Amino acid sequence: MPSFDVVSEVDLHEVRNATDQANKEVTTRFDFKGSDASFELKDDIITLKAENTFQLKQMMDILRAKFAKRNVDSGALDPQDPSETGINSASQKVLLKQGLDSDNGKKVVKAIKAAKLKVQSQIQGEQVRVTGKKRDDLQQAIALLREQELGLPLQFTNFRD
Repeated sequence: MPSFDVVSEVDLHEVRNATDQANKEVTTRFDFKGSDASFELKDDIITLKAENTFQLKQMMDILRAKFAKRNVDSGALDPQDPSETGINSASQKVLLKQGLDSDNGKKVVKAIKAAKLKVQSQIQGEQVRVTGKKRDDLQQAIALLREQELGLPLQFTNFRD
């Protein structure tokens, strides 16, 4: 029986490359000249440091642009509220969304069932397995999920015929 898995993963190597490129751009841009603006990636958290919240907003735009160039979906970014840490320093944490939590898994299953396709879907940890009798039914399910606005990037892996 043909099947595939729906997952939400981000290539951490590409994320590291995007943050490194954003760091380079911040050091060379004129409007950041003489400031201590930087990006720091640790585990699944990107920390933005700048002199004020206006610069943090500019840095978020730079980060999103670098993500787009590296083909990493910026929907995986979860920016937290910026905080003023001192007189001339502000920081902001940006979390990376990894995996399908149970709520989003339920949304995926619900969307597939609401479309009344001839496929079955079940949650397996941080992924959703979709099975069907025909490959065409699975392709319809993939097309349906691509149209959905779930707020996180979806990938379709482990396609078996």
